[in-house]
Amino acid sequence: MSVLEVKHVKKFFGKKIVLDDVNFSVDAGECLGIVGLSGGGKSTLAKIVARLIDCDDGEIFLCGNDITHATGNDFYRNMQMIFQMPEESFDPRRKLGESIAEPIKNFVGKQNFSERVENLLIEVGLPKNYAERYPREVSGGECQRAAIARAISINPKLLICDEATSALDVTIQAQIVALIKRLCVEKKIACLFITHELNILPKIADRVLELRDGKLSEVSNGNFETN
Repeated sequence: MSVLEVKHVKKFFGKKIVLDDVNFSVDAGECLGIVGLSGGGKSTLAKIVARLIDCDDGEIFLCGNDITHATGNDFYRNMQMIFQMPEESFDPRRKLGESIAEPIKNFVGKQNFSERVENLLIEVGLPKNYAERYPREVSGGECQRAAIARAISINPKLLICDEATSALDVTIQAQIVALIKRLCVEKKIACLFITHELNILPKIADRVLELRDGKLSEVSNGNFETN
């Protein structure tokens, strides 16, 4: 059974159809890359899967459960998102460690938060004392690593990366892509990796779909061999 199944999803903005009968699935440990022109509906698709906005037609299944019209936050136990601008995804008034611990408190319950946060920071390549830093006190790449630590803190089944590397320079991009790929393979996390940067995909994607005129189509695998 696939971790994520998207079936016949449609989305309209006024009379314009942004997503037209979109179908795909992602398995555990697999990274599905979705590419397309800016403004072509990639982020809209990510928001629909993440239940931030509704689709107009179709169905979405997460771990076999229909979440198409799900309300509340329970399904976020199995799904987490990494955004384009990591600094904006953190509360500037809270230390990184507090923000990383928040999903654990919400979905897992009482445990040694400090030790868990420190282990997560080390796992994503940051010193454990970064738990005491504020978002403004770290670089963009370090902040994105902290965002990844927060996303994997509750061992989700699905990770949605919406342009997660586009705000970073090329060297840092490569490091973050390698980190996400390693974590998804090791932890058997399904990954939906949405980007407009084709050069990144050979390093992370097992399959690539292109969103064009609201429709998804498979991109030739010959151009996107994974390492």
